[in-house]
Amino acid sequence: LVLEEKLTGPELSLIALCDGERYVLLPPAQDHKRLRDGDQGPNTGGMGVYAPAALLTDVQLEEAGRQIISATLLELARRGCPFRGALFAGLMLTPQGPKALEFNCRFGDPETQALMMQLDEDILPLLAACAAGRLPAGARLKVKDGAAVGVVLAAHGYPEAPRAGDRIDGLDQKPADGVERFFAGVKKDGSALVTAGGRVMTICAQGPSFEAARAKAYAEAGRIQFAGKQQRSDIGAGRAGA
Repeated sequence: LVLEEKLTGPELSLIALCDGERYVLLPPAQDHKRLRDGDQGPNTGGMGVYAPAALLTDVQLEEAGRQIISATLLELARRGCPFRGALFAGLMLTPQGPKALEFNCRFGDPETQALMMQLDEDILPLLAACAAGRLPAGARLKVKDGAAVGVVLAAHGYPEAPRAGDRIDGLDQKPADGVERFFAGVKKDGSALVTAGGRVMTICAQGPSFEAARAKAYAEAGRIQFAGKQQRSDIGAGRAGA
């Protein structure tokens, strides 16, 4: 019998680049796990995301970094297994403050697609510094003004039994500026692309405001068509300040 404290509050994804001792935080993001609008339906690997998620103040975010990320790195180092890489912390923002629900030793999906579009610098030097254990003290990432929004296009039957082989149309037109298509569950069938997995692709857009980014993401998502396409229409609708 396992008894656990029941936690309530919104969830937040926080990814830190770590060199075994020091860390730098990526902007916080919020994933949407349920298949359908209004957080209904089965859980999925993620149906969309937006960043930054203004669910914590800058002071609270720094405190979460110290209490959760830094404390974890210190303990891992104490045990003789210092961690270098991307540390993904799934947090719940409870009335008592942020609580860690889970850790993953990787970048998150679909959070990372939106986060990379929100960055305003090359991340490779920071990754190399983390791998070498030489992350500059007090390092901070440069991020763009505005926001990034990602909308996942999922196959028919996802998540229980995704169907493969549906032709994907609408790819002949180049995306608008600030919009990217991140392919996942696809494969070539002659000269066409067809579905070959649950989450087929993520359409991400970056803009000077959340509303602009969201409009661009959904405009591009609407151009991409395949039989049985599933997508949520409310990504970011419940964000802080909306």
